[in-house]
Amino acid sequence: MNHERVVVTRTGGPGVLRVVTEAVPEPRPGEVRVKVLAAGVSFGDVLLRLGAVPGQPRAPFTPGYDIVGVVDELGPGVSSLGVGQMVGALLDAGGGYAEFVCLPADRLVALPSGLDPAEAVGVALNYFVAHQMLHRIARVERGEKILVHGAAGGVGIALLQLGRLAELEVYGTASGPKHRLVSDLGGIPIDYRNEDFVARVRGLPGRGVDAVFDPIGGTNFWRSYRALRAGGRLVAYGTSSAAKGGRGNKLVAVSSFVLTMLLQLLPDRRSVAFYTAGSLEKSQPNSYREDLEEIFDLLARKEIQPIIAGRLPLAEASRAHEMLDRSAVSGKIVLTCNDT
Repeated sequence: MNHERVVVTRTGGPGVLRVVTEAVPEPRPGEVRVKVLAAGVSFGDVLLRLGAVPGQPRAPFTPGYDIVGVVDELGPGVSSLGVGQMVGALLDAGGGYAEFVCLPADRLVALPSGLDPAEAVGVALNYFVAHQMLHRIARVERGEKILVHGAAGGVGIALLQLGRLAELEVYGTASGPKHRLVSDLGGIPIDYRNEDFVARVRGLPGRGVDAVFDPIGGTNFWRSYRALRAGGRLVAYGTSSAAKGGRGNKLVAVSSFVLTMLLQLLPDRRSVAFYTAGSLEKSQPNSYREDLEEIFDLLARKEIQPIIAGRLPLAEASRAHEMLDRSAVSGKIVLTCNDT
């Protein structure tokens, strides 16, 4: 039996994404084959396509860090899951843009019954990341003030919703047309194009916010650091500025990481952390399963609600990337597979 998957054939624009047809993969011992129903599209996929991630795989490769699907076949030695069971997973090395994927059984989390696959994948990565940054890295407390950059993006929206659940005062940078969305989600919008966010939050009681969540990188990390009050925490989790102009720039990504290291050396009681899910899991091995299960439970209880910016068939992955390149979406784009 054959299936389709999307590959990045070389670094470049959305047109470098191609659909290939090949044999369905067979699960090895300890693995499960998943029939993918929905795969998430993230800005991390765009950075990979542009070649802006240090140490990334060489082309051709398949992007996609989050999937929801049903168990299709169990590999030898697997008894913890059943065929037909709906599951979700985050993929460390990508590969989610495919009709079938094989994954270690211990990376799969069973979903509560009744969830829409697109909505489930809409929270799988973004809300997982937001939850970990809020509660495991920044360790926010009720009543604190936080600043969220890219507040109308996928992780930004997740931070707004989870911040409201945690009873935080949330400020969010976004372009003017997206301020209504930020306000509707309980945030206080800041127009990053026409307003100095540092001056705005430094004018608050306490002269700054308790935590800043920054996916932009470059010199923006320094400005975010200046927006913190004494004792505040900067959580850096991306380098979207490395894709400025639609081209990849590994130097921006590397220099952004170096800048966070230098900021940690300043003796002014403010702290800096560069978050990745993989590094957190190494220090807290149970964090992956605990936090992904918590996110799916929050969705089942309707305490969070992802904004699905578009549902496109797998074959239109290049169109999904075009939409992200133009910043033409608020929320999550989902690729649907197997007649979802």
